[in-house]
Amino acid sequence: MVTTTRSSTNRKPSESMRLIVTTFVGVIFGFFIGVSFPTLSITKFNLPSSLLPSIDLSYIEDKYTGASAKNNSRRLSNDKSLNGTKIWVPSNPRGAERLPPGIVEAESDFYLRRLWGRPSEDLTFKPKYLVTFTVGYDQKKNIDAAVKKFSENFTILLFHYDGRTTEWDEFEWSKRAIHVSAPKQTKWWYAKRFLHPDIVAPYDYIFIWDEDLGVEHFNAEKYLTLVRKHGLEISQPGLEPNKGLTWQMTKRRGDREVHKVTEEKPGWCTDPHLPPCAAFVEIMAPVFSRDAWRCVWHMIQNDLVHGWGLDFALRKCVEPAHEKIGVVDSQWIIHQGVPTLGNQGETQIGKAPWQGVRERCRKEWTMFQSRLTSAENAYYKAVGINSTAH
Repeated sequence: MVTTTRSSTNRKPSESMRLIVTTFVGVIFGFFIGVSFPTLSITKFNLPSSLLPSIDLSYIEDKYTGASAKNNSRRLSNDKSLNGTKIWVPSNPRGAERLPPGIVEAESDFYLRRLWGRPSEDLTFKPKYLVTFTVGYDQKKNIDAAVKKFSENFTILLFHYDGRTTEWDEFEWSKRAIHVSAPKQTKWWYAKRFLHPDIVAPYDYIFIWDEDLGVEHFNAEKYLTLVRKHGLEISQPGLEPNKGLTWQMTKRRGDREVHKVTEEKPGWCTDPHLPPCAAFVEIMAPVFSRDAWRCVWHMIQNDLVHGWGLDFALRKCVEPAHEKIGVVDSQWIIHQGVPTLGNQGETQIGKAPWQGVRERCRKEWTMFQSRLTSAENAYYKAVGINSTAH
């Protein structure tokens, strides 16, 4: 027993050393085998797709093989050759000065794109114009009739103030339209937030219309033909003169295609080239050229949502305004005067919802005029011009 025990004890160090040597040799041998064989392509494995349902093997191969390594090496080499030079391009859009101009995408659009295929093949047709309506579902028949007056050359954009969007899919055209929903807002609130000039830049003309317009006598393509013919940058269709209250300037005339001046009430126009006798359209159904809208958008105040007073200031955005703002008589509409927006208000201190809305409209008109006057006076003072002369 003693002899056996001693013999077993003597073998243990020898076996441990053999194990260490074997492991070391194996590691060295494996290393040389690894560096001697070409890179293994995992895409050559015939693995069942069910085992790797969400892995793009070609991506993994590119990432961890020579192709990616070469690209990274080339990029690092280029970086070193720049000697720490940083990009700064003052002519880029604000905030993008650190980007190379070739990558800057300053504009967007409302064109719908696919989730598959080549991006360059997404758009087989690009609408040239944009028409927006601010809507509630109760006016669906009216909007359906209006949308059908606009050809496939128009992108249709609906702003929903009542939160009901999916119901509109009963109309085939609605499935191709753009829908934006926010509760109890006005079209100028939407316009300020969703119609930035860089978003609507692809469109030659932008229609920003109410929902209560009768369009039996209106054709959008013929309308724009007349707009171009008469050089109008800001316009609207003529309004049926026997329906509702309206300015003389925007009433339809039956003896011409377009008019740009009128005679309002005696004493209302100290200058025949100024509103409301000229350079004036209302805010219910305006149409803007791309360039005119870029100016108008910046003039819309972020907190004044009704747009009252804006129509008297549109002339600031085109020159000469009395020649480039006008009313298209031969393509005319009817203002139905449905008080849908007023009904979106709330009853306060015994006042009906529409009364509170109307009071705010009037207040906003005064506020806008005050801001515009103050801004102009500040500018004239800064450049050393006597503002009383303007």
